[in-house]
Amino acid sequence: MKTTSLLKKIGLPLLSAMFIASILISACSKQDSIEIKNQWVRASNDGQDVSAAYMTIVSNEDTNLIAIDSDVADVIEIHSMSMENGVMKMRMLDTLDLIAGKPTELSPGGFHLMLFDLKKPLNAGNEAHFTLHFRNKAGQEKTISVTSAIKAEAP
Repeated sequence: MKTTSLLKKIGLPLLSAMFIASILISACSKQDSIEIKNQWVRASNDGQDVSAAYMTIVSNEDTNLIAIDSDVADVIEIHSMSMENGVMKMRMLDTLDLIAGKPTELSPGGFHLMLFDLKKPLNAGNEAHFTLHFRNKAGQEKTISVTSAIKAEAP
Protein backbone atom coordinates (compact mmCIF):
# COMPACT_ATOMS: atom_id res chain seq x y z
CA MET A 1 0.00 0.00 0.00
CA LYS A 2 2.78 2.41 0.84
CA THR A 3 4.41 1.78 -2.57
CA THR A 4 1.18 2.53 -4.46
CA SER A 5 0.63 5.68 -2.44
CA LEU A 6 4.21 6.83 -3.10
CA LEU A 7 3.85 6.11 -6.84
CA LYS A 8 0.72 8.20 -6.95
CA LYS A 9 2.52 11.07 -5.24
CA ILE A 10 5.72 10.87 -7.29
CA GLY A 11 4.36 9.29 -10.48
CA LEU A 12 2.19 12.15 -11.70
CA PRO A 13 4.83 14.88 -11.24
CA LEU A 14 7.45 12.60 -12.76
CA LEU A 15 5.27 11.79 -15.76
CA SER A 16 4.46 15.49 -16.18
CA ALA A 17 8.15 16.40 -16.09
CA MET A 18 8.98 13.68 -18.62
CA PHE A 19 6.18 14.90 -20.92
CA ILE A 20 7.39 18.50 -20.75
CA ALA A 21 10.99 17.41 -21.36
CA SER A 22 9.97 15.42 -24.44
CA ILE A 23 8.14 18.47 -25.83
CA LEU A 24 11.20 20.66 -25.26
CA ILE A 25 13.53 18.14 -26.87
CA SER A 26 11.18 17.84 -29.84
CA ALA A 27 10.99 21.62 -30.21
CA CYS A 28 14.77 21.95 -30.05
CA SER A 29 15.33 19.31 -32.71
CA LYS A 30 12.96 21.17 -35.06
CA GLN A 31 14.85 24.45 -34.71
CA ASP A 32 17.09 25.64 -37.47
CA SER A 33 19.81 23.14 -38.20
CA ILE A 34 22.35 23.91 -40.91
CA GLU A 35 24.90 21.42 -42.18
CA ILE A 36 28.03 22.41 -44.11
CA LYS A 37 29.90 19.69 -45.99
CA ASN A 38 32.37 19.16 -48.85
CA GLN A 39 34.00 22.52 -48.16
CA TRP A 40 37.24 23.47 -49.89
CA VAL A 41 39.13 26.53 -51.14
CA ARG A 42 41.06 26.88 -54.37
CA ALA A 43 44.80 27.46 -53.83
CA SER A 44 46.10 30.79 -55.12
CA ASN A 45 48.95 31.33 -57.59
CA ASP A 46 51.98 33.50 -56.81
CA GLY A 47 50.97 37.17 -56.69
CA GLN A 48 47.28 36.37 -56.93
CA ASP A 49 45.07 38.14 -54.37
CA VAL A 50 41.76 36.42 -55.19
CA SER A 51 40.44 32.89 -54.85
CA ALA A 52 37.15 31.07 -54.36
CA ALA A 53 35.56 28.84 -51.74
CA TYR A 54 33.08 26.04 -52.31
CA MET A 55 30.81 23.88 -50.13
CA THR A 56 27.41 22.28 -49.86
CA ILE A 57 24.93 23.85 -47.43
CA VAL A 58 21.77 22.09 -46.22
CA SER A 59 19.27 23.77 -43.90
CA ASN A 60 16.16 22.16 -42.46
CA GLU A 61 14.26 25.44 -42.85
CA ASP A 62 14.19 28.26 -45.40
CA THR A 63 17.00 30.64 -44.52
CA ASN A 64 19.55 32.96 -46.12
CA LEU A 65 23.34 33.10 -46.11
CA ILE A 66 23.86 36.81 -45.43
CA ALA A 67 27.60 37.28 -44.75
CA ILE A 68 30.92 35.45 -44.48
CA ASP A 69 34.09 36.24 -42.54
CA SER A 70 37.45 34.50 -42.89
CA ASP A 71 41.01 34.51 -41.65
CA VAL A 72 42.33 34.41 -45.24
CA ALA A 73 40.55 37.31 -47.02
CA ASP A 74 39.50 40.85 -46.21
CA VAL A 75 36.47 40.79 -48.52
CA ILE A 76 34.19 37.83 -49.26
CA GLU A 77 31.27 38.03 -51.66
CA ILE A 78 28.58 35.54 -52.61
CA HIS A 79 28.60 35.08 -56.41
CA SER A 80 26.61 33.24 -59.01
CA MET A 81 28.02 32.20 -62.36
CA SER A 82 26.00 31.31 -65.43
CA MET A 83 26.28 31.02 -69.21
CA GLU A 84 24.20 33.46 -71.28
CA ASN A 85 24.43 33.29 -75.08
CA GLY A 86 27.81 31.61 -74.87
CA VAL A 87 29.16 34.22 -72.45
CA MET A 88 30.01 33.36 -68.86
CA LYS A 89 28.49 35.92 -66.49
CA MET A 90 29.33 36.32 -62.83
CA ARG A 91 27.35 38.53 -60.49
CA MET A 92 27.47 39.36 -56.81
CA LEU A 93 24.49 38.40 -54.65
CA ASP A 94 23.49 40.22 -51.47
CA THR A 95 22.29 36.93 -49.95
CA LEU A 96 21.98 33.29 -50.94
CA ASP A 97 18.54 31.74 -50.45
CA LEU A 98 18.54 28.26 -48.95
CA ILE A 99 15.42 26.13 -49.39
CA ALA A 100 14.50 23.77 -46.56
CA GLY A 101 15.91 20.28 -47.07
CA LYS A 102 17.44 21.10 -50.49
CA PRO A 103 21.24 21.00 -50.70
CA THR A 104 22.66 24.24 -52.09
CA GLU A 105 25.96 23.58 -53.82
CA LEU A 106 28.63 26.22 -54.06
CA SER A 107 30.83 24.82 -56.81
CA PRO A 108 33.00 25.93 -59.74
CA GLY A 109 30.75 27.27 -62.50
CA GLY A 110 27.82 27.98 -60.15
CA PHE A 111 27.30 29.64 -56.80
CA HIS A 112 30.56 30.24 -54.93
CA LEU A 113 32.28 32.55 -52.47
CA MET A 114 34.78 34.98 -53.99
CA LEU A 115 37.71 35.77 -51.72
CA PHE A 116 39.27 39.19 -52.40
CA ASP A 117 42.33 40.85 -50.89
CA LEU A 118 43.88 37.63 -49.65
CA LYS A 119 45.81 38.14 -46.43
CA LYS A 120 48.35 35.50 -47.39
CA PRO A 121 48.97 33.01 -50.21
CA LEU A 122 46.60 30.04 -50.14
CA ASN A 123 48.82 26.99 -50.40
CA ALA A 124 47.44 23.52 -51.09
CA GLY A 125 47.50 21.39 -47.96
CA ASN A 126 46.72 24.29 -45.60
CA GLU A 127 43.34 25.29 -44.17
CA ALA A 128 41.10 28.36 -44.22
CA HIS A 129 38.60 29.21 -41.48
CA PHE A 130 35.21 30.76 -42.21
CA THR A 131 32.31 32.08 -40.17
CA LEU A 132 29.05 31.92 -42.10
CA HIS A 133 26.16 34.16 -41.00
CA PHE A 134 22.58 33.08 -41.65
CA ARG A 135 19.17 34.71 -41.08
CA ASN A 136 15.90 32.76 -41.17
CA LYS A 137 12.45 34.05 -42.18
CA ALA A 138 11.69 35.00 -38.55
CA GLY A 139 14.77 37.24 -38.49
CA GLN A 140 16.76 34.98 -36.17
CA GLU A 141 20.48 34.92 -36.93
CA LYS A 142 22.87 32.02 -36.59
CA THR A 143 26.60 31.69 -37.21
CA ILE A 144 28.49 28.55 -38.12
CA SER A 145 32.27 28.20 -38.16
CA VAL A 146 33.86 25.85 -40.69
CA THR A 147 37.36 24.85 -41.63
CA SER A 148 38.06 24.25 -45.32
CA ALA A 149 40.98 22.44 -46.90
CA ILE A 150 42.93 24.44 -49.45
CA LYS A 151 43.32 22.38 -52.64
CA ALA A 152 45.08 22.92 -55.95
CA GLU A 153 42.10 21.53 -57.90
CA ALA A 154 38.51 20.44 -57.37
CA PRO A 155 38.21 17.25 -55.32
